Amino acid sequence: MAVPKRRTSVSRRNKRRSHHALSAMAVNSCKHCGALRRPHRVCEACGYYDGKQIAVGAED
Repeated sequence: MAVPKRRTSVSRRNKRRSHHALSAMAVNSCKHCGALRRPHRVCEACGYYDGKQIAVGAED
């Protein structure tokens, strides 16, 4: 059975976890209404995407 011979140090453990951090979510402003929105998605505030109204029932 594979069992470590020595205890893993805090430094070695933390080096292994250096890539586990979460990155910030990318946001752009809507060209139609100026609200913040995720890239490549329909604006939740006005329903526009790529200069065209996609979602019906949204304001504006």
